[in-house]
Amino acid sequence: MSEFPVDYPPDKQTFPMRNRIVSGWSCGVIVAEAPARSGSLITAQQAAEQGRAVYAVPGNVDRPSSHGCNKLIQEGAKLIMDGSEVLDDLMTLFPTQPMAPKMEAAKTDIVLEGDEEKIYAALGAGEAHINEITERSGLASSLVSATLMRLEMRRLVKPLPGRYYTRLI
Repeated sequence: MSEFPVDYPPDKQTFPMRNRIVSGWSCGVIVAEAPARSGSLITAQQAAEQGRAVYAVPGNVDRPSSHGCNKLIQEGAKLIMDGSEVLDDLMTLFPTQPMAPKMEAAKTDIVLEGDEEKIYAALGAGEAHINEITERSGLASSLVSATLMRLEMRRLVKPLPGRYYTRLI
């Protein structure tokens, strides 16, 4: 989406204008990696000016590609280390639209659709690597990844470091 005509060639001056529109349509922006001077930081600034949430993933202080994120955190962006933190924050913005059953809900309250049931079962009781889940479920890896993301958004599974997953309920 842009205020420029379709045939207008992209250049570095037009990206901030386009990203202003994108950030305006968003609930917030996440900056995962950004050097000290970055288009991502321009977008984050625009989002903040528009009253949108700004999230940043912290990085090693010795890496130039982390300086922008670390500065955003210093300036008040919400530090995130896990996608569930963004979901928690969004739940406070939209509390009337719960994304999953409450944590104390009984397992019988969970309604799994399509391949969700296979993947949830393939997770087992402990932690499982995405390759194990794919093998156990017998589904394509792209379908497993997409379904795990849906289950994560519903707060039924949690990603762990190293591409491992675990059930939350």
